Amino acid sequence: MGVPRWNTNHCRMNGEIEARIGAVAARQHGVVIRRQLLELGFLPGTIRRRATSGWLRRLHRGVYLVGPVPPPRARKMAAVLACGLESLLSHWSAAALWTLAAPQAVTAPPDVSVMGDRAVRRAGIRIHRVTSLDPDERTTLDGLPVTTPARTLVDLAAVAASRDLERAVARAEREQLVSREMLAGLVTRYKGRPGVPALRATLDRSGGVAFTRSEAETRFLALVRKAGLPVPQTNVMVHGYEIDFLWPLQRLAVEVDGCRYHSSRSRFESDRRRSTHLAAHGIHVVHLTWHQIVHDDVATAVQIAPALLRAELR
Repeated sequence: MGVPRWNTNHCRMNGEIEARIGAVAARQHGVVIRRQLLELGFLPGTIRRRATSGWLRRLHRGVYLVGPVPPPRARKMAAVLACGLESLLSHWSAAALWTLAAPQAVTAPPDVSVMGDRAVRRAGIRIHRVTSLDPDERTTLDGLPVTTPARTLVDLAAVAASRDLERAVARAEREQLVSREMLAGLVTRYKGRPGVPALRATLDRSGGVAFTRSEAETRFLALVRKAGLPVPQTNVMVHGYEIDFLWPLQRLAVEVDGCRYHSSRSRFESDRRRSTHLAAHGIHVVHLTWHQIVHDDVATAVQIAPALLRAELR
């Protein structure tokens, strides 16, 4: 007995609908919303059955994952779609997306900015209400609606520690995601906004901001500024090696040592070979430990100042 014609057509129609839904989900990191499912031909009962069978997984009210395995950015896209039109990733989530901050933990709620003054609550989402965002503060990255790097830094300034904000600003400048003019414009635009004074202080700091990757490096940079020494370049490539701190004119480098910051003894030995290589190119390397930076900060500053002077006289 052959398969009834209506059943063949029904299966073919469902297959076509599923293909269209799959195409939309592929553009949205595996996520679709109920309105899209209805527009593409699914009936309410079909949505319920597909959710029961696991073909759809409910992430938020009216927001579904297509398939059993979420792509890496599915949670972020689902959070934006759950908060409605004009919503976009912001704060820590935006900073992580722009690589201005470390990736968020899997359990961390996504940060989403929502336009207008209406109360919006969504479980598992950290919602920030804003009255408006100018067009130059909105963009998309990899299909995700997100605040621009400059606006992200403005938002981050209200929630981040000063050293985390400095790192984020420095990375944004280093990657040419922002300019001083951009940030200065937003600081003026939002002069009464929480966090803006901290961002202004970061931009006004003598010697500019610096990109550091460990607590020891952060402490050393603060020590240099406190002592009134010239601010070095940080984490720069020189003759094939990345240097923690470099005064290029004086051809002096500082490296932060210690197994606390280097993953193994072999890495520690590798650092010594690097110093020998740099010395051969006329760059003197001073090695400092965590203890010297934190507990002997005055002595360390006294050690660096003559080293800079001697380097200038060479």
